[in-house]
Amino acid sequence: MKQEIIIHNSVSLDCSLTGFLPDMGLHYKIAGDYKPDAHLIGSETIVKGIEMFREGIPDEEPKDFEPAQRDSVLPWWVIVDSGGKLKAVLHTCRRFEYCRDVILLVSEKTPADYISHLKARNYHYIVAGKEKVDLRSAIEQLRKNFKINKILTDTGRILGNLLIEMGMVNKISLLFHPVIIGEKGYPMFSDLKKNLNLKLIKSEQLENGCVWMVYTP
Repeated sequence: MKQEIIIHNSVSLDCSLTGFLPDMGLHYKIAGDYKPDAHLIGSETIVKGIEMFREGIPDEEPKDFEPAQRDSVLPWWVIVDSGGKLKAVLHTCRRFEYCRDVILLVSEKTPADYISHLKARNYHYIVAGKEKVDLRSAIEQLRKNFKINKILTDTGRILGNLLIEMGMVNKISLLFHPVIIGEKGYPMFSDLKKNLNLKLIKSEQLENGCVWMVYTP
């Protein structure tokens, strides 16, 4: 089966990812309807999410050293973390009830103590790339070793734009909210170095004023 990579984001009319309150219920309903095998997430997104939604990091417990035992229909969380930024917080990801378990993507330069940390806690991990994670190689290993064929990423512009630049994205799914952010915005595609022609394959106006649009490159 051919792999499919979907970028799904909630944005303002001027494509800002920040500066407004998105309809997260609708966002995740659409994400879930894609039925991905995995969510691809950058480590910075995890850090920011924990800062926003948690009051302190809970201590590890014995259960955090074992793989999560959840329904195999749930998506994996695949986290890019070659720098080992999540060493102290990974157990909070593993505890998330709507993910099957966590897979880390690391590189040959990832600190050895972080690799030991992952092994001691029975995390799956893939080594791909010398300095930084080689996404193309890592995603191919996800297909071969974990039968992950449909990947959704909704975590911001850095990872998404890298995948676009590499020509690996099959769909761009945007949930437009009726707000303009202007100069204080964080434009989703501002890191792209070249134009990208798109074909509109879906457009749906929703009751809350949002418009859901899906494109293929």
